[in-house]
Amino acid sequence: MRHVPRVAALGALALAGTLLAAPAHARSAAENYVALGDSYSSGVGTREYFEDSGDCRRSPHAYPQLWADANGVASFAFDACGGATTDDVNAEQLGSLGADTTLVTVSVGGNDVGFADVVQSCLLGTDSSCDDAVTEAVQEATSVLPGKLDTTYANISEAAPNAEVVVLGYPRLNDLGDCGIPGFTVAKRERLNAGADELAAVISERAQAAGFTFADPRERFDGHGVCSDAEWINGPSLPLVESFHPNVIGQAEGYLPTLEAAL
Repeated sequence: MRHVPRVAALGALALAGTLLAAPAHARSAAENYVALGDSYSSGVGTREYFEDSGDCRRSPHAYPQLWADANGVASFAFDACGGATTDDVNAEQLGSLGADTTLVTVSVGGNDVGFADVVQSCLLGTDSSCDDAVTEAVQEATSVLPGKLDTTYANISEAAPNAEVVVLGYPRLNDLGDCGIPGFTVAKRERLNAGADELAAVISERAQAAGFTFADPRERFDGHGVCSDAEWINGPSLPLVESFHPNVIGQAEGYLPTLEAAL
């Protein structure tokens, strides 16, 4: 048996310990990161925004900013904007992409199928009108949205041919226990959650068809939706734009780990 000097052996053990202790999400400091998408990426719902972000409401608490800060990236372009649709991403958010871009994240599709109107219908209307609104949105998601996502993802690939692209989905919005929101019945919450599952299936399928990674936040957010004891998603809020969006904890404990697990 070959004798390994004690000092060398200890050094090897120390090196192994360092490697094992390194966080799984550690990335190269040379990362050139561009964050695209809608309000779930810009950080709407966290109630604190960069002054120069205007109606886009980009937040220092949004998962793209948190990830960029934690990983000491070489460059970071935070182009996500509250209210963005696929058309908005294509027209207004691709300018920061280039051959040197190494990482792109994007969440988009909810506004294309009328997210805000659907939630409003479920809050203010009957169980039946909520079901109708979700059904209409799902029909849009399965018939029209796939083509829009395909175009958007193709444009991202063309603009950033060397980038790893992670598509982040949406959480289920609600828990199903006791709820202090008048008229927000279990039936409405179940239907909204089912709609989120159907939207996730569409986005996941098109992301994978494009060769992108789909990062699914639903499991992380389970037990922390609206009407839970520990909400990571705002219920009805003022200003209204904050409603049904992840709060500071939702971004840090829901979306950030979802992104880290995908990388």
